[in-house]
Amino acid sequence: MLELRTLFFEDLALGLSDGLTKTISSQDVVGFAEITGDRNPIHLSEHFAARTPFGTRIAHGLYTAGLISAVLGTRLPGPGAIYISQNLRFRAPVRIGDTVEVKVEVVELVAEKKRARLSCVCTVDGEVVLDGEALVKVPSRDEAGRMPNLA
Repeated sequence: MLELRTLFFEDLALGLSDGLTKTISSQDVVGFAEITGDRNPIHLSEHFAARTPFGTRIAHGLYTAGLISAVLGTRLPGPGAIYISQNLRFRAPVRIGDTVEVKVEVVELVAEKKRARLSCVCTVDGEVVLDGEALVKVPSRDEAGRMPNLA
């Protein structure tokens, strides 16, 4: 699990980045299917998936996108940030056993609204499998007194 880190709007700067690395297991994919109800056999049945263009089971695209959410909610900017929007482009499949590297980077700061636009890129072996941008509202230091203590 990622260690929690809270950044306030004043802590952010263009180019600031963080990320995570996660190897996708069959258990991850089955668990995501159970939680969401997305039981598409391309994710769950090796027999079915073998007859698709991918040739094997693949992870749900939104599972991979969820790894971006993990970075936003725990590290950059972290607890207290409010997700406003996300656009995603699915570029390539993520297979069971793939190691996904997620990188989130601050690309724009809107001071008057305390919002940050973040570039989000997921890669497997250097190949982009998912990319997009997120927009988040980030608390300022003067709002910190209204946030619960996370310690």
